[in-house]
This record gives sequence, structure tokens and C-alpha cells, in this order.
Amino acid sequence: MSRRVVWIVGLVAVVGLGVYVWTVGLAQQPQPAVRGEADVEFSRPDGVGLKLDLALPNEGSGPFPAVVCLHGGGWVGGDRKQMGQTIEVLARRGYVGVAPDYRLAPAHPWPACVEDCKAAVRWLRASAGRYRINPDRIAAVGLSAGGHLACLLGVTGPADGLEGTAGDLDRPSKVQAVVSFAGPTDLTAEALWTDEVLKRNLVPLFGGPPRSKPDDYRKASPAHYRPRTPPPFLLVHGSADRVVPPGQAQALAERLREAGGVARVLLLEGEGHTWGGANLTRSIDQMLTFLDEALKK
Repeated sequence: MSRRVVWIVGLVAVVGLGVYVWTVGLAQQPQPAVRGEADVEFSRPDGVGLKLDLALPNEGSGPFPAVVCLHGGGWVGGDRKQMGQTIEVLARRGYVGVAPDYRLAPAHPWPACVEDCKAAVRWLRASAGRYRINPDRIAAVGLSAGGHLACLLGVTGPADGLEGTAGDLDRPSKVQAVVSFAGPTDLTAEALWTDEVLKRNLVPLFGGPPRSKPDDYRKASPAHYRPRTPPPFLLVHGSADRVVPPGQAQALAERLREAGGVARVLLLEGEGHTWGGANLTRSIDQMLTFLDEALKK
């Protein structure tokens, strides 16, 4: 299997298995009722209608914390439907789960993808009353390229020029917690520049190789930001990941700690860009505990 295939679909398999683990655990308990809405338009940048799917608890008055779930796909593939079971499971745990689409390269190069993710967060705040959302308790969770985008949501603000021009611009895009599964954090690192990743992912995203667009690659790198008040981060990574080097998670964690933030790296020994078995159970449990601590206490 090529690295490109791993990048685009590998963590989809992790999510599927993760949902299985969650579902097995939940099956031993009474199942809370949830309801969902699909194909809700949340932004229209340059005339492109972007939609999201949403799942929320059917019982309780709220307000509930919310989690934006960002799919993987190397910035060139994937869609929100990959996260459908994930948002349902989160809803059963007392969250409003949202899975948005974002524009993909090469048709929509950088920074369209992060602009759309920020628009999804702003939409949640604008829709807080309708969906019983606590606008001060929103997290971003992402897988691979989605993890990269979740990290950007955690370290950037309006002054960084990534808000875009569409979608509830009167609301902030700040998130209160971030979870990244195998997300790249420094796109300027040469260890990431394999021939396959450059050809299939990075060049389509930026419209050129790193040395022709150094400013864009740097601006797209979460590890190069110094946020004043970063939210807590959980960075889950396989120690043997040959697609996104595990040092990328460590680099971002160090930068966040230097800024006074809290960042935990869960390094799964011997695992690559995907994982299963006991490490899958461990990583899912750690994520749920982290979200509960960050958003429910």
C-alpha cells in the first residue's frame, strides 16, 4: 500500500474500529436517545455551498458541549460521511457532534480548508440556541489531515488571516480543546516531503513545492505559531509512523508548553499511521476522558 493510500484512507479504518469499541462499551449501558440532522448548509464561500451533519442528545435541556469532527484525506479527498458514526457516539455521550465538509485541493488550494473549518466553528456558535450548544465549550477532533486542521483551529486567531470571508463572521472561531490523531504539525519539515506526499498531497494543497511557497507552508504549520492562551491539546501518534513522523507531535507539544499551555502526547509504541487492538482502545479512552475533562468540568 502506498503512503498516499495510507494518508487518505488509513485513519478511516481507525475511526471505524474506534466506533466499534465505543459501541461495544455503550451496549453494556442504557442507550441515550439521539437525533440528527444531515446536509445542513453552514457556509457558502465563493458560491460553494458547504454542508455538515449533526448529531445531538435528544434528552436534557443542555447546553451541551460540542465537538467538530474533521475527516482525513490528505487535503485532497474524504468527506464528512466518514465521521457519521463518530458524531452519533459523541451525541450518546452528551455532546453535540458535528461533521463538516471543507473544500479540497487542488480545486480549492490553501487556505480554503482551514477557512471552512473555522466557519463550521462559527456556525456552531451562531446556532447555539437552536441546538442547545454551550458556545464556550467547543472542541476540534481530527484525523491525519483533519488533525492538522484541528491543530490550526487551536493555535490561530483572527490576526493570522485565516478566517476567510464567509460564514457567521461576527462569531469567534476559537476552540476550547483539540485532539489530533496522527496529524502533521510542521509542513516545513523535510522529513515530511517524501516524493509521494509532495506529489499527491502538499503540491496540490499549496499549488507548488515547499521551496517555491515557503511562507504558505510555514503559515499552514501549527508548530510555527505561538498562541497567547492555547487550549489543551491531546496529540495521539504512532511511534513508528512513516507517513507523519512522531516528532511532529512532540514539536507542537513543546511549542504549546512554552506558551503556557497544556499539551499531552500519547505515543503508541510500535504503531504506524494507523493502529488497532489494545492501543486503539487506549487512544479512544484517552480521547473521551480528555474531552470530558476539558469540556464538562
